[in-house]
This record gives sequence, C-alpha cells and structure tokens, in this order.
Amino acid sequence: MGDRTVTTVEGRGPAAPQGVTDETEERAGPSLLCRLRTPRSPRFWFEILLIGVSYWTYSLIRNAVPEQKAQALANADGLWRLEHRMGIAVEDSVNHAVNSVTWLIVGMNYYYATLHFVVTLGVLVWLYHSHPGRYAATRLALFATTAVALLGYYFFPLAPPRLMHGGEFVDTVVVHHTWGSMASGDLKHMSNQYAAMPSMHIGWSLWCGLTLFALATVPWVRVLGLLYPTVTLTVIVATANHFWLDAVGGTLCLSVGLATAWLWYGALPYTLPRRVPGVGSPVLLPVEA
Repeated sequence: MGDRTVTTVEGRGPAAPQGVTDETEERAGPSLLCRLRTPRSPRFWFEILLIGVSYWTYSLIRNAVPEQKAQALANADGLWRLEHRMGIAVEDSVNHAVNSVTWLIVGMNYYYATLHFVVTLGVLVWLYHSHPGRYAATRLALFATTAVALLGYYFFPLAPPRLMHGGEFVDTVVVHHTWGSMASGDLKHMSNQYAAMPSMHIGWSLWCGLTLFALATVPWVRVLGLLYPTVTLTVIVATANHFWLDAVGGTLCLSVGLATAWLWYGALPYTLPRRVPGVGSPVLLPVEA
C-alpha cells in the first residue's frame, strides 16, 4: 500500500467516492439530518426567540402539572424517611442553623430567587460570544436537562421541606419577608408548589459550573465554576426548598442532557471546536500516493 499524503483543498469537504462526479455531489448536497447535526454559528435573534419560547413553554408545562398536594406530601414524608435510613437527613438542622443568622439567610433567599436565572443566562451569553462552535451543543444539553425534569414533576410530585407538616422546617422567605421567590410568599400562586423533584437549581448550576470549568481559561473563573453548584446546594437546603435527594435528581437530569448532546453531535459539547470554520477554510484531504 502506497504512502498517504495530505492535500489542502480550499472550501471543499472530504473527497467524493470514486464514480461520483462533482456535479452529482453538488446537486445532492449533505442531508438535512447532517446539516442539523453540524455545529454552526448561532444567530442572535433566533437564540433570543428560542430561549424565550422554550422557557415560557417549560414554565407553562411545569405549572400545568396538577398540584397533587396529598400525594406530594406523602412522597415528601417517604423521601424524608428514606434519608433517615440513609443517615443523610440533616436538612432540618442546616435550615435552623442558617436561619438563626439573619443576614446570611436573607442573602441566601435572594441568591435562590435570582442567581438561578442570572448566572445561567450569563453563561449562555458568554458561550455565544466566546465559544460559538460549542454553543448549540451546550445549549442542547441545558434544554434536554430541563425537559427531563418535567417528567419528574409529572410522575413524582413532591412537596419541598418547608411545606411538610410537623413544623420541622422554617420557610425562610415567609419568616424574613424577602422578595422574589416563586416558591413562597406573594408569588407562590404563580408556580407549582409541588414540583421539587428534581431540583433544576442544581441541574442548571451544575451545567453552568461544568461549562465554566471545562472552557474558561482564567483560573479563578474555573474555581468559581466549581464553587457555584456547591454553594447552590447549600442554599436550596438551608432555605428548605429541597432535600438532598432532589439534588441527586437534578444531577441525573444533567447526565441525560449531556448524553443527549453527545448522541446528537457525536461528542461532548466541550470537546467540539471553539469556532465554526467559515466557508473557504482549508480542509485536509487524504490522497493516495
């Protein structure tokens, strides 16, 4: 077998099979599926519209899931008993300890109400500008993570710890009269109260953290990427909005989201090229000597 050399061809893809003319290849073109699975530069207004419509649809479906109060409370009692058997049922202790430090719990209430959205949107904007070749795949992982969560809300309604009977937990938003939580206070009627499993605060914060850790080049930003989901886990437990196992559910959802992106694009989002090659960029083609 002869040696193989590499030839550079401007603006062309892999060489056509023997017997296929350039005219046939040009007329056929890549299939629709191949075009959809090929990373491309994101379009600003399309992304704005897509994110807005997707979040509106997610909220609509999440809040349309029946608020099965009796079943959700029964599931919460069962989950709490399971955590006791596992030896991890310390959420009430964390909740009461942090609630005793007013400035700390008030800060956590605002953290819970705002950063979930602010940081996620910020990472999306950063990806859009700095990693356009990885943007679509990473966004797909986020969207798939969120879509899987809807199945949990429907099939396993779960009351958050703050709504359980028995008075073991403190609803920190109500007690400290803080603004902004869709889970309690004045805004509670706008959100499904019994959709605590899985925790998308964990799903989204892990997505943000992994993305920053994998792609950022500044060391302190990578460290923040690791700290963000860790602090978020502390916040969701301290404010009595979630159990530890809700966080496990959010992590599993993210695993499905990343697997979806990997299956669609053939690689993990973070390993794709940073930028999409433009038309006319050189492509290396193998040629028989």
